[in-house]
Amino acid sequence: MVKISVILPVYNSEKYIEKAIESVLNQSLRDFELIVVNDGSTDNTLNIIESFTDSRIRLINQQNMGPGAARNSALDIASGEYVMFLDSDDWFCDDALKTAYGEAKSSNTDVTLFQIIKYDGEFSQNDWFNLNDFDESFENRIFNPHECGDFLFEISVSACQKIFKRQFLKSIDARFPEGIYFEDMPFFFYTFLSAERVSIIKRHLYVRRKHPGSITESVDSKFLDTVEAGQILMDIFIENGWYDAYLFDLLAFKINGPRYALMGIEEKYKEKLYLLIKKDYEAIKSSQYYDDYLENLGPVKRKFLLDILDSKNYTDFKKK
Repeated sequence: MVKISVILPVYNSEKYIEKAIESVLNQSLRDFELIVVNDGSTDNTLNIIESFTDSRIRLINQQNMGPGAARNSALDIASGEYVMFLDSDDWFCDDALKTAYGEAKSSNTDVTLFQIIKYDGEFSQNDWFNLNDFDESFENRIFNPHECGDFLFEISVSACQKIFKRQFLKSIDARFPEGIYFEDMPFFFYTFLSAERVSIIKRHLYVRRKHPGSITESVDSKFLDTVEAGQILMDIFIENGWYDAYLFDLLAFKINGPRYALMGIEEKYKEKLYLLIKKDYEAIKSSQYYDDYLENLGPVKRKFLLDILDSKNYTDFKKK
């Protein structure tokens, strides 16, 4: 068994994939497998991947099914003691695998989080990726995720910011939602709250490249999926008995994702997103949870919910 399975889904990333792969192959920890999933690329991505001859690279070629399905395909064949994720336009810092594995192994954690630094021609930091919500009381110890209740929804959901014990993922049947974007979000909350032993590393081990093609950099049709991702998230909290404990912040989080998306999405998608939100809210209104929304949402989010329900179309909603 290798120490780490690094999972790298790739779709049309000819500009960046070489650096991503090299950042893994050049790690000081040598005992790993790199599972590259070519998710139906139509550019020169596959040729670049195949130019590497390192025996630790395992290549999966599949038709384009999206990042969730690509990651799941890799999880199906992963053999490492631990699992880490890398996006094709990003790269690992030096000694990232050694540092992450050393902490996870020595502390016997299910999940260990580390810092990410952003790059857009120069490096920058922010509170979210720096794990600043984890104060000194969380450092250099193992903790239970439910200790983070006060700031649970402020934690970065990126799968690339964690190292997971593979047996733990297998034991809880952890899978990414398929066919949608923002698949990291439900995966994070399910795995994090299912864990018993968690730790953090206050070191930058991962570089996230910011560029115009990044999923979260342009508010386009991908953001239609914020509605379904939120529905999946609610099901996870309800089915696992976490709903009551996190009700107040959970409902605010559920409303805010599509609300912000509707404000920022390209004009040509606003009507479609509005209709997806309205259908979701009508289902909420007929559910046993509707009163919870009315009683626990703040005035802005409550008004958004009611205005969506009371409007006939997006034009009517805008008037409200």
